[in-house]
Amino acid sequence: MQLRDLPSVDELARGVDDPLAVDAARRVIERAREEIRAGSDPGDLGERLRAELEGARRPRLRRVLNATGVIVHTNLGRAPLPEAAVERVRTIASGYSNLEYDLDAGARGSRQDHVASVLRRLTGAEGALVVNNNAAAVLLALAALAEGREVVVSRGELLEIGDGFRIPDVLTRSGARLVEVGTTNRTRAADYERAIGPETALLLRVHQSNFRVVGFTELPSTAELAAVAGRHTLPLVEDLGSGALLPLHDEPQVRDALVAGADLVCFSGDKLLGGPQGGIVLGRADLVERLRRHPLQRALRADKLTLAALEGTLALYLDPERALREVPVLRMLAEPAEAIRARAGRLAELTGGAVEETVARVGGGALPLAELPSFACSVEEALAAPLRQGEPPVVGVVRDGRLLLDCRTLADAELAEVAAAVARARG
Repeated sequence: MQLRDLPSVDELARGVDDPLAVDAARRVIERAREEIRAGSDPGDLGERLRAELEGARRPRLRRVLNATGVIVHTNLGRAPLPEAAVERVRTIASGYSNLEYDLDAGARGSRQDHVASVLRRLTGAEGALVVNNNAAAVLLALAALAEGREVVVSRGELLEIGDGFRIPDVLTRSGARLVEVGTTNRTRAADYERAIGPETALLLRVHQSNFRVVGFTELPSTAELAAVAGRHTLPLVEDLGSGALLPLHDEPQVRDALVAGADLVCFSGDKLLGGPQGGIVLGRADLVERLRRHPLQRALRADKLTLAALEGTLALYLDPERALREVPVLRMLAEPAEAIRARAGRLAELTGGAVEETVARVGGGALPLAELPSFACSVEEALAAPLRQGEPPVVGVVRDGRLLLDCRTLADAELAEVAAAVARARG
């Protein structure tokens, strides 16, 4: 094909009943012109136009089958929601809601009221506030309580979270000034005590959620820091990161941090809680109110769908046994290895693969040292790319020349879909 053989945009789009046809035809012809100049044949332009139109309407955010064995997989959307939370979102999203309307008073209300009571009941906190993620929660707390003043924090807790975001950067953006105490591996309560001065606004404790320092280490407990803060009439803010409401390995629980004396506790909604993305702040009612009235709160607040999903998730925790059954993250964490072995065996039968013992991870920057015994269906490494690019996409782990489909993060109901995807990928 020569440049003079290319049809006009109108000619290519003629007869295609699609409002995007002209724009798509223009794109196809532009690319064809570049290919001809490079010495290649662009092929069937009509077929390319159809593909362009299909691609324009194909959703970019897609459901993925997680066969990585990483339960809270940040790149795959972190926590899958419980069905109860999905149903709450469906109900609220399908019409109007009382998001900021007090039905009893017939007047304006607060969006924070919808989850505050259940959060107080579950944790014993006086006040509760929800923003769009935990970094926002920490930013808001520091901006509201320490802008222009000093925040004392251990050097061993100045961590970096995902995608290059660092706690010192968040602290600086809040307008507070960082005062580092102790060393990377050892910090004592006395270090905080010596650093407190007339410009100190609060003490900050950051849980080492996504890493551990082992060996010759020391960190003060929440209770020890609360005692220091209390002697100087300063608030203690604790960033728990993952935020567990039930006992999970060695992860600190939210209620325990509050009982130990933290004045404010911040944590994520979409990690160990197993709910939607959100930043939850709990603690003293007067401090929570200061956060709520800060101008940043409006920019960081959670939307109605987040609040609906969070309410649906938290309601399950009122019955801990039900939460363990119905919150997917909790269920996957607690599932016995033998049940996973059986699932991997069924998948191996469906795909002609082999059962292989492996280790799953919590992920999401939570419990970094926890190793969960797991089993995978092992298939050909060459299937990795076509499975990722299929519909639905299946993401596994390539190891030692094989593709492992870890069955700790696959549900029984997903096995047939995975098997069909493997068959298509083999082609």
